[in-house]
Amino acid sequence: MTPLLEVTDLKVHFPVRRGVLQRVTNHIRAVDGISFTVPAGATVGLVGESGSGKSTTGKAIIRLAPITSGTISYRGTNLGQLSRADFLPYRKKIQMIFQDPYNSLNPRMTVEGIVGEALEIHFPKMNRAARRTRILELLALVGLETKHFDRYPHEFSGGQRQRIGIARTLAVEPELIICDEPVSALDVSVQAQIVNLLQDLQSQLKLTYLFISHDLAVVEHLCSHVLVMQNGLIVESAEADELYRNPQHEYTRRLLAAVPDF
Repeated sequence: MTPLLEVTDLKVHFPVRRGVLQRVTNHIRAVDGISFTVPAGATVGLVGESGSGKSTTGKAIIRLAPITSGTISYRGTNLGQLSRADFLPYRKKIQMIFQDPYNSLNPRMTVEGIVGEALEIHFPKMNRAARRTRILELLALVGLETKHFDRYPHEFSGGQRQRIGIARTLAVEPELIICDEPVSALDVSVQAQIVNLLQDLQSQLKLTYLFISHDLAVVEHLCSHVLVMQNGLIVESAEADELYRNPQHEYTRRLLAAVPDF
């Protein structure tokens, strides 16, 4: 069976420029030749410390970071070979939930505008009444109320803002969602609520997740397979149960040792 997402020998290198002429003197190897697959319906965890390359990997998949080499295939189609116009349908199928619910929402837009903007772009034939109905459905789906429809981001808590971000992501009916540290900016009690919401949505909507995190406790709760990333490389890949029971790489053992006991 063809995996939903297949990443092969992906490299993302950023040039280091110095001097008056800004000549390239070196490269930062943010992602340095990684390969993995994400099966349909699964939740695959991508874990590592800050600077390991995991968020850059997620951004490269949706073309928010430039690819130096390698391939990213979605249902067998090499996304890197597509023009901007040809990629647009895939941009609908692959969405991202961002880390910071405070900065990922436009403070000048109401919830109607934030969620409705995605509908306007990807469903241009939808009239205003249908759009309003769909926005209210999405708010209910993520645990928000009708009264939140015309409010601004500053009127919400961090957890509520992340729910708005999730509603915006769901508006275009994606198949794969890249969750880039979606709970790291939230209080611990709110983290659990958002993780449970993501699990419920996956069950209801048949979603697939690539869950990026530095928090192995959250990943253990959510993911069936875990990829461990260090310095731009995947140093370990295993089923979650096996990885937590019998980690093979020293870096993985260090990460697990740092997880607090409750």
